[in-house]
Amino acid sequence: MGVCGAGKTTLMDVLAGRKTGGYIEGEITVSGYPKKQETFARISGYCEQNDIHSPHVTIYESLVFSAWLRLPAEVDSERRKMFIEEIMDLVELTSLRGALVGLPGVNGLSTEQRKRLTIAVELVANPSIIFMDEPTSGLDARAA
Repeated sequence: MGVCGAGKTTLMDVLAGRKTGGYIEGEITVSGYPKKQETFARISGYCEQNDIHSPHVTIYESLVFSAWLRLPAEVDSERRKMFIEEIMDLVELTSLRGALVGLPGVNGLSTEQRKRLTIAVELVANPSIIFMDEPTSGLDARAA
């Protein structure tokens, strides 16, 4: 946590291996071992500050797409679907499973629902660690 412009997003980008420009020096270790990006990318999730989703798909389709791309091949179809259902329940999106994502501020999901979808898209990959950049921005006190 820090003030605006302190570098919180930059730090998370570097830790998650998403920073491609600029000058980065030093070393990153995870539990005392040097971080290997190809391994770290498979075990981590990253919820960006902006909730970017395809407006033409449903909540369920967004989660299926993420799960199929990111879960290991040995996870069978039935287990993937079961896991998606558990995550939708966890983030309270089950009742909206068939809702179109839509465009922000125009139609579709509310800001709160978009935030929960962003988190769910990362959780269906079953990460060991998840980075969340301002997950409560744009939410009221109750939703946050």
